[in-house]
Amino acid sequence: MKIRDFVEKELQMFRDECNFTDEELQVFNLRAKDVSYTAIAYQLGMSESKVYDIAKRVKKKMIRVL
Repeated sequence: MKIRDFVEKELQMFRDECNFTDEELQVFNLRAKDVSYTAIAYQLGMSESKVYDIAKRVKKKMIRVL
């Protein structure tokens, strides 16, 4: 499952239903635009490993909603 493959209506449903934290929402929105983990880490001022951890939490929440 790749976040970039969802259409905007589906992305909005995840935003509404997943109860993302602020960090999770930032990562979700950037991944929806197909921004790399490295670029996200740079933009948000965090390590790549932290971005990967946040992305895992995001995907778990998305799976629960589905």
